[in-house]
Amino acid sequence: MSEPDSSEIEVYVKVHHHGKDVVVAICDEDLLGKTFSEGAVKIEVSEKFYGGEKMRIGEAMKIAKKATIANFLGRNTVKYAVKNKLVHKDAVIVIASIPHAQLIKMI
Repeated sequence: MSEPDSSEIEVYVKVHHHGKDVVVAICDEDLLGKTFSEGAVKIEVSEKFYGGEKMRIGEAMKIAKKATIANFLGRNTVKYAVKNKLVHKDAVIVIASIPHAQLIKMI
């Protein structure tokens, strides 16, 4: 069984504006609305923060490149964030088997 290519993978993307910051939240499509916890750490994949537009992952990465802060959540999302050099693979953490990474640009 082969992995889907980027033209087949869809994710949710929401762009938030806070002052000078452009915060982009991206998650795998199957994670939206779920909550994950491991020990004291809990991630709520809320509609409010992540539930924006559903789009192909390649388009999502183009939007993330314009962010000053970005949150990447899920196996596909984090894989493509690393592949597009938005985050380093060593910056990825795993919570309840779900990869997560953040990007912060100092401006």
